[in-house]
Amino acid sequence: MDRNTLYGMLGQTVESINMDLPVIRGKVRDIIELGSHLLIVTTDRISAFDRVLSTIPCKGEVLNRISLFWFGKTEDIIPNHVERVVSARSVLVRKCELVPVEVVVRGYLTGSAWRDYRKGRDISGIRLPDGMRFNERFEEPLVTPSTKAERGIHDEPISEERLVSEGIVTEELWKKIRETALRLYRRGSEVAAGNGMILVDTKYEFGLYEGELMLVDEIHTPDSSRYWYMDTYDELFERGEPQRKLDKEYLRQWLIGKGFMGDGEIPQIPDEVRVEVAWRYIKAYETVTGEEFRPESRGVEEEVSLLQTVVNGFSM
Repeated sequence: MDRNTLYGMLGQTVESINMDLPVIRGKVRDIIELGSHLLIVTTDRISAFDRVLSTIPCKGEVLNRISLFWFGKTEDIIPNHVERVVSARSVLVRKCELVPVEVVVRGYLTGSAWRDYRKGRDISGIRLPDGMRFNERFEEPLVTPSTKAERGIHDEPISEERLVSEGIVTEELWKKIRETALRLYRRGSEVAAGNGMILVDTKYEFGLYEGELMLVDEIHTPDSSRYWYMDTYDELFERGEPQRKLDKEYLRQWLIGKGFMGDGEIPQIPDEVRVEVAWRYIKAYETVTGEEFRPESRGVEEEVSLLQTVVNGFSM
């Protein structure tokens, strides 16, 4: 799929799902509660700096299909919440008790960690050594948790010690989450390297289902992860130049260039930026999975019909 095709799809994005049911609207996903289960629809909304900004063609389908790819690659490490695929953008999942922590694993000093480091700040309670360079690889990946915030409020970095001491998670549960997150990151890094990519950093969310730890939300998508091209990393790092990216950091940098970092009025995002973001999402799908991306998403009405069929099955 080329950029010209994506221009023609700008008016076909799915911003939200409207049904005669209560729908919980997250930053990107619409969620329908069905007792012990949830119907999750990944819309084409895009967020950055904890704010919903616009819609991006094919984005919801790309995110859902990449997550399904990675859920399959990691189910030997930890079970996930997906019970059934409903459509290219929708899944039926087991309803878990969410652990109120966003677990970020970082392999390189970049992004918000670099910005904090330059200001002399700790990274989620971790004091890094002096003299590190932009985009430098850590000897061992860092686990840098954040507390989960309500929509419109920024997530707050927190140290592992405070997570336990403040009773947000038990020491035993955090140990298991930490070990699992590192295993997931290493698996992701291995698979990405096989496709010539570096999994730079990523975030995980976990839940408990009947007492069992489960992976929830998404995994290793362009919304939750940063990817760089492996073949140019060393050269660009030595020159101190930005890495070639395959993630939505492109949009973040565009927003920063407009003076927006989450507060104040959201800049109007032009069509050429939306198309470029869509193209990067699709390239991420193709690079990570090794498959050509061919849209399978249905129109809103047909999507709602599929969802209604699932809902009716729970009502019988």
